[in-house]
Amino acid sequence: MDLPDDLLINAADEVRIRQHLALVALGKRPADRAVRAGRLLDVHGRRWHDDQEVVISGRRIAWVGPAGAYKGEVAERAERLNLHAVPGFGEVHKHIESSHLTPEHEAALVLPFGNTWTCEASHEFSNVDGPNNLQFWLTARQAGSPMKIFPLPGSAVPPTAYEWGGGHFGYDEQQSFLKQQLMVAGLDEVMDWPAVWNPDNPSYERLWGMIRATFEQRGVVEGHAAGMRAIDDINAFAAAGMASDHEAWTAEEVRDKLRRGLFMELRPHSAKEMIGGLLAEGQQDWSQFALCTDDRSCSDTMKLGATDHNVRLAIEAGLAPEIAIQLVTINPARHMRLTPWVGSIAPGRFADLVLLDDVASLSIAEVWADGLQVSEGRAYSGPLPKIAWPGWATGTVNIQREMSAADFAVAAEPGRETMSAAILRPFHWADEFITMELPVVDGLVQRDSERNVTKFAIVDRFSGQGLTSKMFWLGTGPKTPETALACSMGHDKHNIWVVGSSDAAMAKAVNALRETQGGWALVREGRLAATVRYEVGGLMTCRPPAELDAEMQALYAAAEGIEWMYEPTFSPRWWPGFPERLAFATLTCAPWRWVLVAPSPLAPEGFVNVATGETHAIVW
Repeated sequence: MDLPDDLLINAADEVRIRQHLALVALGKRPADRAVRAGRLLDVHGRRWHDDQEVVISGRRIAWVGPAGAYKGEVAERAERLNLHAVPGFGEVHKHIESSHLTPEHEAALVLPFGNTWTCEASHEFSNVDGPNNLQFWLTARQAGSPMKIFPLPGSAVPPTAYEWGGGHFGYDEQQSFLKQQLMVAGLDEVMDWPAVWNPDNPSYERLWGMIRATFEQRGVVEGHAAGMRAIDDINAFAAAGMASDHEAWTAEEVRDKLRRGLFMELRPHSAKEMIGGLLAEGQQDWSQFALCTDDRSCSDTMKLGATDHNVRLAIEAGLAPEIAIQLVTINPARHMRLTPWVGSIAPGRFADLVLLDDVASLSIAEVWADGLQVSEGRAYSGPLPKIAWPGWATGTVNIQREMSAADFAVAAEPGRETMSAAILRPFHWADEFITMELPVVDGLVQRDSERNVTKFAIVDRFSGQGLTSKMFWLGTGPKTPETALACSMGHDKHNIWVVGSSDAAMAKAVNALRETQGGWALVREGRLAATVRYEVGGLMTCRPPAELDAEMQALYAAAEGIEWMYEPTFSPRWWPGFPERLAFATLTCAPWRWVLVAPSPLAPEGFVNVATGETHAIVW
């Protein structure tokens, strides 16, 4: 019998597949293969079962039980009696774009680490090319990649009402995404909190339209409650329909949000402290928790691992391995309403198995995905489809002119020797910007490296005009003369940002990104010293991880010896190191207030308070 291709999940096809699986389970149709494991973890009941067999038809599990008990025919058998079978690991919240690999290459990187499915929090590519967002995330799977990607279209498209270009999502777009494909799990992190609670906010109707469309299709509305500590705000956040938060930093914050019904997605940077603190307080029920990666570069994944790294951190913090495994299998699958397909080794689910040779250390011997072995140790052996990404994915840096030093100059009022400047520093959560007097030379306002003041700019990469906003920055950036760093990955809108010690160096770095169609560009002492190519969406590259990592290491090497400013009073946890952390310093959603965005009618100079809509001059 010819069965539908179930690389993607469609309701009509799903019925035929389930009808077939029922007959295979009864032994009335032959199975393709069976995997016999020494032990198997039932994550539903958190119990180990000895000497178990998983019977597979196509990409799905048809039968699970004691070895030798299956009544039907099996074409192939694999015996792994020395290994322990657990379900394929899932990411409840991850930005694949942050690996900087296209989905097919990211799959080949993370599958040997046990990561067989991911809820893709797509506000990066959504903001670059909203109309083609869903097609982008389904392409690799349609081409045969074993990784299951469940896209969540971005709520932050645009991130605030003061940004534009690349995509605009509201009720109609979200309804269309959810109706097109069952793999769309819901709405990506709702992060513009002022636009949710304030009816006067320009994004209020757009955001609530997306939330409404998600409710109508019974999807999940994911939350993002960064900096939210007050009990009233947490209550309001939950009351508004946000189902989760992945932004907590302390056990106390987790407890307060958990009590108000939020599903807590714990990130690795503080997972051990949060889990340890909760265990010390007597936390016993972990069903409302998951572990999530959120953002991790290709280079860091190669060093640390993927979802498996998060599980090991939880075990080190004191969780039993079985509970830690639940936090990346059944718990996220239940929360995202994906249990018919992923999250457990059970009939009807995709045949994704992680085979461990040691449970306590989570040592992975093999990974199976879609019913086939795809890795042994760290080596990937599964299919890697070759995708020729079309122009809409590879031509996203649209600046139709050469940038010049004049684009980054800040003019002073005639006759002035100094000007007052509105200054921010990275991760500026304060209600007010910083004010400083800066010198004027030849009619232009100058940097002040002695006080750690440099210049920062945002260049629009969507309209073709290269519209530029610029301001002065405190506490990070190059002090070395004629030096600049530019990147096309700039959360959340992903315009080009550039920081530099001279206007000419800033222009040179941005022009380099025009040529490469995105990535990183480092100008050192007037010379283009290194580039890293993100030719897909200006966010990712369609190359193997080792090639990307080599370019990143070359960038690090080229940057050695550059004098880099840091603000001494800044918390080490938030220091924007060179270079990746700096990309997050361009975030524009809550809890930020004053930010710099590309110029727009609502923010002519690009400097705007995203909580209130207030604008202010850069210098006066």
